[in-house]
Amino acid sequence: MFYPKNLLVKIKRRRKGLAYIKEIRDLVGNRPLIMTSASGALLNKQKAVLLQERADTGDWGFPGGYMEFGESFEQTVKREFKEDAGVEVVPVKRLAILDQNFYTYPNGDRVQPVNAFYLVEESSAKHYQPKITETTTTEYFSLDEEPPRFFNSQHEQMWQILKDFIHNKKDI
Repeated sequence: MFYPKNLLVKIKRRRKGLAYIKEIRDLVGNRPLIMTSASGALLNKQKAVLLQERADTGDWGFPGGYMEFGESFEQTVKREFKEDAGVEVVPVKRLAILDQNFYTYPNGDRVQPVNAFYLVEESSAKHYQPKITETTTTEYFSLDEEPPRFFNSQHEQMWQILKDFIHNKKDI
């Protein structure tokens, strides 16, 4: 594939911290992309799950996000959970791989997110401020109650997967 020379120079001169996804979007615009991501479900002692209210849409979802180049799914969920919820976690069980969802962001970017969904546990008592560009607030929600309005259908699926897992498993 041919790329304009000035764009290749920009990519080669990546500033530290420049997001991998932004680089790809600079190349392809709003064209549909298959994106890999990881999300996690953190339960409290009452078996309620921590969700984030997204800063971009105001909808709710499981903390998580897109993989950066060179990361594993496990590394992604750990990084994203700290960014989105301000909590350090470790994945303890992969609950699902979801790959049949499609989403168009408010800016027109279209994706098919392939998501690894994990049950996670807190790995440190230290908490951090979530990124204000990602998260408005976080809150625990009971799986026995009606869920909040989710960001997209993939998060609805994750809610149901977690509910089924919890109700079929005695010791977690």
